Amino acid sequence: MNLIFLGPPGAGKGTQAGRLCDDTGWANVSTGDLLREAVADKTDPGRKADEFMNAGKLVPDDLVVEMVARRLQEPDCAKGFVLDGFPRTVVQAEMLHKTLDELKKKLDAVLYFNTGRDTIVKRLSGRRMCPKCNANYHLTNIPPKVEGVCDRCGVELYQRDDDKPDTILKRIEVYEEQTAPLIAFYRERGSLKELDGNLEVVEGQAAIRDALRELSN
Repeated sequence: MNLIFLGPPGAGKGTQAGRLCDDTGWANVSTGDLLREAVADKTDPGRKADEFMNAGKLVPDDLVVEMVARRLQEPDCAKGFVLDGFPRTVVQAEMLHKTLDELKKKLDAVLYFNTGRDTIVKRLSGRRMCPKCNANYHLTNIPPKVEGVCDRCGVELYQRDDDKPDTILKRIEVYEEQTAPLIAFYRERGSLKELDGNLEVVEGQAAIRDALRELSN
């Protein structure tokens, strides 16, 4: 099954995408990871993206779509994939669907995690990440086995600058301006499936499984 996970920062998209893909064998396609890997591997798109990021500019849509298109052609995407963090704008969505048509891939659904502002602030301010494997943790919801240390790598966890309280509200504003219009975009196309993004991780997993069963029937 081919899915997009849509929702504000702090909706739990990354956590749920990772768990779903671990359970199903589907490919977890995160544009943030794609950019970091492309830059680290010094691919041609990675070098171009690095130039924009070093200049403090956004990576152009066509370059991000090119990276996504390359990723979707890799063998592990044949069984299914979850796009996490992309598209972020209606323009990107239109470019993505053109790309999917060219690749002869069908989008099965967009799972929209409708999440309250209080939940977003609580989740983001408590989130921690591993700088090595990009694993996500939370001080209360998904704590590591050893405080402050990644379960997988044993590396010290860190808090992203954009997860600090003074920047969270700005991130929400940007989401509402740039990304929230995708809700109507996909609803009009009959692709949108709305879920409660305020649920805790295990409850959220159950809600996703229920939604996928409905889509499969």
